[in-house]
Amino acid sequence: MSRLCVVFGGSRGIGRAVCQLLAQRGHRVVVVSRNQETAHATAESLPGDRHLGLSCDVSKEEEVQKTFETLSKTCGTVGYLVNAAGINRDALLLRSKSEDMVSVLHTNLLGSMFTCRAALRSMLSHGGAIVNIGSVVGLKGNAGQCVYSASKAGLEGFTRSLAKEVAARNIRVNLVAPGFIQTDMTAGLLKEEVVKRIPMGRFGEPADVAQSVLFLLESPYITGQILIADGGLQLAM
Repeated sequence: MSRLCVVFGGSRGIGRAVCQLLAQRGHRVVVVSRNQETAHATAESLPGDRHLGLSCDVSKEEEVQKTFETLSKTCGTVGYLVNAAGINRDALLLRSKSEDMVSVLHTNLLGSMFTCRAALRSMLSHGGAIVNIGSVVGLKGNAGQCVYSASKAGLEGFTRSLAKEVAARNIRVNLVAPGFIQTDMTAGLLKEEVVKRIPMGRFGEPADVAQSVLFLLESPYITGQILIADGGLQLAM
């Protein structure tokens, strides 16, 4: 059955791969990005038709509300929500700027809270599924990523708690925790050194994570779970 799928952070990286996979499965996809042009271009590139590109800064509550108001008026009931929007401002805590700390927490954690709350209003009467994108560093921590790790660890706690709140309404909430994936966020890493720590011997591709997201969206009896997609990295940490 085709569903209306809303993907925040859908114009690049993992989010874009999720949009492509959902469209291939015959769903109608709403690509949401800070940049209207890239959101529209991504939506236009997807297989099928009736896909939509919207701009929204998830860290701003009023923009999230307006986005879902638009969806309600023009597209109907949201079936799937994927929160793939995220930023990093990596630095040792002593060198972290306060404004960067606030920006990371607002985008990575509070932003997902805003989008989930707005989507629930659409899902309560029909059920649905939510997948948040976390990170293995939210589970294990990493030097130089205190704030980013905290935002992702918070997202895990939020995911489990929300899953308990809405399970009786047939709404499932899960999280995928990727390891090192070939995206803009990892472009500056010394990959030869990092790969040595990954048992599978390679960085993941966004499409690898998208498969995990799709599995959780479509699994009718799984909620409140953390699915790690890291090529075995956690085994070596």
